[in-house]
Amino acid sequence: MTRAIMIQGAGSNVGKSILVAGIARALVNRGLSVAPFKPQNMSNNAAVTVDGGEIGRAQAVQAWAARRDPVVDMNPVLLKPESDIGAQVIVQGKRVATLKARDYARAKPSLLAPVLESFRRLAASADVILVEGAGSPAEINLRAGDIANMGFAEAAGVPAILVGDIDRGGVIAQIVGTKSVLSSADAARIKGFAVNKFRGDVRLFDDGLTAITDHTGWPSLGVLPWFDEAWRLPAEDVMDIASAPKRDGLKIAVPRLARIANFDDLDPLSAEPGVSVEIIESGHPLPGDATLVLIPGSKSTISDLAFFRAQGWDIDLAAHLRRGGHVLGICGGYQMLGRSIADPEGIEGPPGVVEGLGLLDIETVMTPEKHLTLQQARYLPTAAAVEGYEIHIGETTGPDCARPWLMIGEQPQGAASPDGRVLGCYLHGLFRADGFRSDFLARFGTSVTIAYAAETDAVLDRLGAHVATHFDLDLLLELSQEI
Repeated sequence: MTRAIMIQGAGSNVGKSILVAGIARALVNRGLSVAPFKPQNMSNNAAVTVDGGEIGRAQAVQAWAARRDPVVDMNPVLLKPESDIGAQVIVQGKRVATLKARDYARAKPSLLAPVLESFRRLAASADVILVEGAGSPAEINLRAGDIANMGFAEAAGVPAILVGDIDRGGVIAQIVGTKSVLSSADAARIKGFAVNKFRGDVRLFDDGLTAITDHTGWPSLGVLPWFDEAWRLPAEDVMDIASAPKRDGLKIAVPRLARIANFDDLDPLSAEPGVSVEIIESGHPLPGDATLVLIPGSKSTISDLAFFRAQGWDIDLAAHLRRGGHVLGICGGYQMLGRSIADPEGIEGPPGVVEGLGLLDIETVMTPEKHLTLQQARYLPTAAAVEGYEIHIGETTGPDCARPWLMIGEQPQGAASPDGRVLGCYLHGLFRADGFRSDFLARFGTSVTIAYAAETDAVLDRLGAHVATHFDLDLLLELSQEI
C-alpha cells in the first residue's frame, strides 16, 4: 500500500524543495520506492519529461533524488508567468491557456480533477509519495478553490508537516502563527513540524521546540542545520546560482532577464571551479572583464528584448564584442541575437515585428506550436556527444544558420557569426555533457575538472545523509497516510 505525506511551508522559500529531495534520497537509500509530487508550481524554469511534457525543474531534481525519471504526473499544474498579471497554464505537461491571475482563480477548481488523477496514477508506482506544497497554507485568502496546499490535502486525504525557516528569523511565530490562522479542520491535517536552515548548535533551540509544541500540540521532526552544498544542486531560482562562490578564472556574465526561463544551462558551468558565473541584475552594466556573455532563455522573448535594451545591455554587448569577447544565446537569447523577431499572430503580445540585436544574420517567426522534445546531438567541431531538450515557440532561419555548430540526427542546429564569436542555439541543458563542456570551455583556455552528473548525484547522497541525521524519518513514515 502506498503512503503519502505533504511538506508544507510556513512561508515561501523555507527550503521545501531541497528538503523533499533530501527525504526522497534518504528513503530510497533505505530501499523504498519514492515519487515526488507537487500539485501546482509556478516557475519558468521547466524540465522536459520522458513522456513528452514539461514540469517544474524542482520536481525533476526531486525525481533525480528519488532515482526515477521525471514524468508529467509529478507536477500536473505548472504556471509560467508571462507578465506581471498573467501566466501560461500547463496541465499534465501541456499548455492549455494563458490566464490573468483573476481568471486563473476562477479556473482553479476545475483543475483539481486532473491533479488528483495524476496523484493517483503516480501513487500506483511508489511506496511513498512526497507531496510538496506551494507558498504557505497561512495564505488563507487563497484557501477557496485551493489545489496547492490544504485544498489538495483535504481532497486527497493526505496529512501534512509544516516547515519553518529559522534563518530568516521569527520561526516560532511562523509556525505557531500558521496554526492560529488556519481553520480547525486544516490545522488538524498538520501532524508535525520541522525547523530548517539552522546555523550553529541546534541544542540552543531546544526551548524553541518546546515552545512550538506547547502552542501547537504538534511533535517536532527535527531541526535541520544549514546545508552548505545546496548551491551545488540544480537551481530552482536564478539567484541560487548567484549565491555560488565567485572565483578566479573564466568569467561568464549572464543578464538576468525579467522573464528568464530554463536557466539550468548555467548549473554545470557554475559548478566548475575554473568558472565564475555572474548574474547581472537590472540597473547594472555587463562587466567589461567577462570573456563570455550568455543570454539565457526567456518566457517572453520580445518583452525581454525590450527589457535588455532598457538596461543599456545592448550597448554593453556591442562594446564586449569590440573588445574581442564572445556571446552565446540559448533559446530566447538565440532569438534576440538575430535581425528580427516577427509575431504575426500576437502570441507574445500585439502582432508585429521587432528589431533584434543584429549580431546574427537570422530571423525568427513566432508560431503557435511549441517544440517540446528531449534531444541527443553532436558538437560539430569535435563530435562530442550532447544531450538536452528543446522547449520553445518560433522558427529561426537565415544565412548564419548555414554555420551550425550542433547536429541533431541529420538536422543541423544553431547558428554562428562569420568569425565564430557569436553563437546561438535552441538546445537547453547541453553543458551537462562533460565532453562537450570540456571542448567548449577549452576554446577559452579553461579546463573541466568535474563529472557533473556524478558530482550532483554525490551531493544528493550527502543531502540524503544530512536529512537522515537531523530529521525523524521514522516519525515521518508513521505520520504518513495510506492512500
